[in-house]
Amino acid sequence: MSTSNPDLPDTETKEPDAPAAGPSNFVRDIIIEDLKTNKWGGRVHTRFPPEPNGYLHIGHAKSININFGLAAEFGGKCNLRFDDTNPSKEETEYVDSIIEDVRWLGGDWENRLFYASDYFGQLYEWAVQLIKAGKAYVCDLTAEQVREYRGTLTEPGRESPWRNRSVEENLDLFERMRAGEFPDGSRTLRAKIDMASRNLNMRDPVMYRILHAEHHRTGDKWCIYPMYDFTHGESDSIEKITHSICTLEFEDHRPLYDWYLDQLVIYHPQQIEFDRLNLTYTLLSKRKLLTLVQEGRVKGWDDPRMPTITGIRRRGYTPEAIRNFCRAIGVSKTNGTIELALLEHYVREDLNKRAARVMAVLRPLRVVIDNYPEDLVEEMEAVNNPEDASAGTRKVPFSRISYIEQDDFREDPPKQYFRLSPGREVRLRYGYFITATRAVKDEMTGEILEVHCTYDPATRGGNAPDGRKVKSTIHWVSAPHAIDAEARLYDNLFRVEDPNVVSEGQDFTANLNPNSLEVLTGCKLEPSLHGAAAGSRYQFERLGYFCVDPDSTSDSLVFNRTVALRDTWAKIEKAQRGKG
Repeated sequence: MSTSNPDLPDTETKEPDAPAAGPSNFVRDIIIEDLKTNKWGGRVHTRFPPEPNGYLHIGHAKSININFGLAAEFGGKCNLRFDDTNPSKEETEYVDSIIEDVRWLGGDWENRLFYASDYFGQLYEWAVQLIKAGKAYVCDLTAEQVREYRGTLTEPGRESPWRNRSVEENLDLFERMRAGEFPDGSRTLRAKIDMASRNLNMRDPVMYRILHAEHHRTGDKWCIYPMYDFTHGESDSIEKITHSICTLEFEDHRPLYDWYLDQLVIYHPQQIEFDRLNLTYTLLSKRKLLTLVQEGRVKGWDDPRMPTITGIRRRGYTPEAIRNFCRAIGVSKTNGTIELALLEHYVREDLNKRAARVMAVLRPLRVVIDNYPEDLVEEMEAVNNPEDASAGTRKVPFSRISYIEQDDFREDPPKQYFRLSPGREVRLRYGYFITATRAVKDEMTGEILEVHCTYDPATRGGNAPDGRKVKSTIHWVSAPHAIDAEARLYDNLFRVEDPNVVSEGQDFTANLNPNSLEVLTGCKLEPSLHGAAAGSRYQFERLGYFCVDPDSTSDSLVFNRTVALRDTWAKIEKAQRGKG
């Protein structure tokens, strides 16, 4: 029986390249040792095998980084393979999104894009082989009865009444299952292993179930579909994978992975398990994320509040930041939870290097400089990125009337408030020193509508010839030149660190944060942002990092706040060092 695949690249032995220095972890150490002993003929071949039943999330990014990263480090290969064995939940939309996400994160599978459905014919033949060897049988128990017969962690399971059918009867029934003769759920094909095994996965697991459903690739060709445990190792074998790297929940499934390959006497990769990523204030369950989408609690899989790769990409995260984060958290054999603040720290750190600085006013307050010439417009030179000298400078228009943030003026300032207030002098970034003289208010509400100021012409560029200092520098946008825009300010989607912890009778949606999105309209931007392309990232000075949303048009820009400037993680680290 052939196990070759003509569409797969050859796997001939080659001399491995010397690995570049990478962060040490036990998976990497296993690969290094295997290369030393020539266990796989000098090859390193991994795979990333998502199920196309939803969009990928930040947890998958860790697996993508490990599988593609280790293959790249050791001059090996990594396949992208879809585990498309459940047509009732899988869609082409999910396939397309996964391909886009993996590519965006830097995964390069070259010409090795595969599907478990590519192997349905071979998997069926191998199932027949196990039946003929007396290692598999057709069972008539319902799904509920199978669970009942399975036993518990402290009690052995019971054998199915149909466990000892003859090989001939099993072959006949399995062929009729494939032919569509039986309804969904009426029969399964099960492996015959050990109903008393201490590992529940070895208690005659289901290999095939009947499912009359249209498959996104094979149509109605099949009405029986293999289970993941029967598909996983065999697909790895066909593709000549060397290191089958999985998350820890598959550790108890490894004996079954090995059993199938050993019984079939085919090429046998090594399964290795690592800790999955968990984040505070975040849910990483495709099923629960799908619930949020279906119930309209978010605006789709790409909602920037979602932890999906497409969502965080829309929010403005960079692939480099995610890769740096994944490298930093490392790989272990123990599941834990990572602070969301650490991920935001790496996003902030990366954007600090690459994002152009611009001035934007989100909650505008009109400022009039009474002694500035009405018809004068000056161009102030502004630095594009102080972290990157090659980014150069730009010209920003300055005029008599500008906008500042409402929070940057207080008529009756509290202690330690050093921004603009009556009689206080502040610096306008790249502009002049100004002093507030009076405020114009709404007679009905008392709301401050406008602040009048004077300026010192000798302080152009922000420095006083006499050497006097000011305690605050605020940003601004020239009113006649301002661009109107919308800003979407995002907060955590959930109010609590562990969204799964709820009171009796509630579900995880009870922990949703009702203030996870604030939409600001009428924001004022400097004119250099005119025509900014979707996906472009900027630092709005003093406010945070923002990304142009795809909802933007040539006449109406929409910005998503990626992350605020305040680095919570840096404060956590500083506090931890202080305790030490």
